[in-house]
Amino acid sequence: MAQLPTDKSAARKIKVTASCFMGLAHLVFLRDYVKGFFFAICELAFLACLPVTLKKLLGMITLGSPHPELPIKMRDNSIFMLIDGILFVAIVVIFAIVYWLSVKSAEKGYGEYCRTGGRTKSQKELLNTTLGKSFPLFGLAPAFIMVIVFVVIPLVFSVCVAFTNYSDPAHIPPNNTVDWVGFQNFAELIGGHNNWSAGFARVAVWTLVWAVLSTFTCYFGGLIIAVLLKEVNIKIAPVFRFIFILPYAVPSVVSMLVWKNLLNGTFGIVNRTLMAIGFIESPIPWMGTPVMAQFTCVMVNLWAGFGYFMLLSMGTMTAISEDMNEAARIDGASKTQILMKITMPLVLYQTLPLIIMSFAHNVNNFGAIYFLTNGLPTVADSTTTLAGATDILVTWIYKLTITLMKYNYASVIAVMIFIVLAPFAIWQFRQTKAYKEGSV
Repeated sequence: MAQLPTDKSAARKIKVTASCFMGLAHLVFLRDYVKGFFFAICELAFLACLPVTLKKLLGMITLGSPHPELPIKMRDNSIFMLIDGILFVAIVVIFAIVYWLSVKSAEKGYGEYCRTGGRTKSQKELLNTTLGKSFPLFGLAPAFIMVIVFVVIPLVFSVCVAFTNYSDPAHIPPNNTVDWVGFQNFAELIGGHNNWSAGFARVAVWTLVWAVLSTFTCYFGGLIIAVLLKEVNIKIAPVFRFIFILPYAVPSVVSMLVWKNLLNGTFGIVNRTLMAIGFIESPIPWMGTPVMAQFTCVMVNLWAGFGYFMLLSMGTMTAISEDMNEAARIDGASKTQILMKITMPLVLYQTLPLIIMSFAHNVNNFGAIYFLTNGLPTVADSTTTLAGATDILVTWIYKLTITLMKYNYASVIAVMIFIVLAPFAIWQFRQTKAYKEGSV
C-alpha cells in the first residue's frame, strides 16, 4: 500500500475515515490490523444490536401502555422497561466512548507515523505495542463493567423513579403502568400545601438537627473523656478506656433494642430504679412526647458513639509533642490554657474531616432511630405520611417503600439527601492524601 503523505490534508483524511466507521482508518491507511479489527467488530456488534437498543430506548420513553384485556403476566412492566432502557443507555454511552477512542487512536497512530518519518511498523511491533498499552484497560474492564451494572445503573434508576408516579395503588406494575410526571413529586413534597409537604419539612429539619447534635455531642463527649483520662494520673485508666469503648464495640442494633426496653415508660428499669430511690414520683415518658423522644435519641446516641471519638482524640493527643506543652508550662500557662490553645486546635485540625464524615453518617443513621423509637411518637400528619416525630429521612424512606409503597416520594427524598451530602463527600475526598498525590 502506498505511503501516506505527512501533511494536514492526510491528517484530516485519517480523522474523517476513522469517524465514518470504527477501525476503518487503522485497516486502510495505518495497517494496524489488530486495532482495526477490534474497533470494527465493536461497531458491527453495536449495529447488530441496534434494533433491540432502539426498542428498549423507546420502551424507556413510553414506559409501556395499559392492556387490561391481557393476563397480568403479558402486560407491559414499566419498571422492567425502565431498567432495560437505562442499561441500553449505558451501552450506548460506552459505545460512544469507544468510538471516540478509536478516532483518537487513529490520529495518534498517524502522528507517530509522521514523527518516525513515514516508517510503517511491522505487525509484530504493532501487536506488542497494542497489547502493552491495552493491558491495563482490559484488566480494569471487568471492574468497570461491574461498577456500571451494580452501582451506576441502580443509582440512575433511583433518580428516574423520582420523576414517575410509581406508587400504590394505581401505578404498581405489572397490574398497572407507570408514567413520567416530571417534577410533580418534587413540587408535592417541597412546595405543596398538604400533609406530605408538612411532613417532609418537619422530618428534614429534625434530620439536620439530629445530625448536628449527635455529631457534636459524641465528638465533644469523647474529647472530654479523652482529656480526663490523659490528665488524671490513675493506674486503672486503661480499665476505664476499655469500659468506655464497649458501647461503640457492641452492635448498635443490640444497644438500641436494649435501651428501648430500659426506657420503657411502663416497666422500664430506668424509671423503676429512679422511683425506687425516690428521685422521681411518676414515670418519665422518655418516648411519650416528641421533645422527650428526640432528647432520648440524642442521649442514647451519645452513649453509643462517644467511644469512637474518645479513641480518636486520645490517638491525636499522643502525637502532640510534649516539648510544646513543656514550653507552655515554662511560660506560665495553666492546664486550661494548654488545653484551649495547644491541644484543642491541633486535635480539631486532625479530626475535622472525620467530623464532617460523621455528620454525613448521622444523616443516614438508620439504626439509631429505627431500632430505638421506630420513629415514634406520632404527630398530626403521621396518619397520612407514617412519619413519626423522631423519624429522619432515611427511616421515612424505609416506611414509604416497605409499608406505603410510595416509591416516587422515597426516590425524591433520596435525591435530596444526595444533593445535601454529595458536597461533603467530594470535599472530604479532595482532602485525602491519595487524591492530592494523584493530582500532582
